[in-house]
Amino acid sequence: MFSAHTKTNPQQKQLNNSKTWVAIVIVHALTLCATMLTPTHASAQEDLRRFKLLKSEELSPEQAKLAQSIRSGPRSSTGSTATQENAPLGSPFNVWLRSPEIGDSIQKLGSQIRFNSSLPARLNEFAILITAQYWGAQYEWFAHHRLAMKAGLNPDVAEAVKNNKRPLNMAAEEAAVYDFSTELHLTHFVSDKTYQQALGLFGEKGVTDLIAVNGYYDLVSMTLNVDRTPVPAN
Repeated sequence: MFSAHTKTNPQQKQLNNSKTWVAIVIVHALTLCATMLTPTHASAQEDLRRFKLLKSEELSPEQAKLAQSIRSGPRSSTGSTATQENAPLGSPFNVWLRSPEIGDSIQKLGSQIRFNSSLPARLNEFAILITAQYWGAQYEWFAHHRLAMKAGLNPDVAEAVKNNKRPLNMAAEEAAVYDFSTELHLTHFVSDKTYQQALGLFGEKGVTDLIAVNGYYDLVSMTLNVDRTPVPAN
């Protein structure tokens, strides 16, 4: 015998499909987090890197030109392990070497956002940490946590972000950066209240620079996560 055919409501079918996709995304996210948080030997982490580090003798002329541009720019004064002389260029730059023309445009944009923003370094680095935490980009957090501390960000504020909590006792400017950046990442929009809060403190130029730092470090975090860039052993 054949079972009776039951007509499925299109809206119910769409809801069921949505629930299925949400479940898949949650399982994938939990698996990724478990993998990232499992302690591993440094060499084992390095083996997970997808884009192998390129030695200077392996670089094409275009790649060598990009590497030199990065090393001779303002990043050289930050103590970044990614720009050390006589060593392979670290990520995300190591990945961008594979496409030197795009890589050069990206690194120039990043240099402008990091070193010429109208936002104070403390707030710029705060936005970077928020973005790193949103993406689960461990290397990004490692690289910029010390810079945020050097710029004067309260360690308790960074620790709260690390633990997915809204920091207490933030200055007004920090609260504006936190609300704007978090809302933009989580909802992909910014409410009128949050926008006006940032506009009143930073002006249109500052709001534009805040959008830029969040967007640029989205790209950086995506690059690092795809590469599976390991955090240094120490």
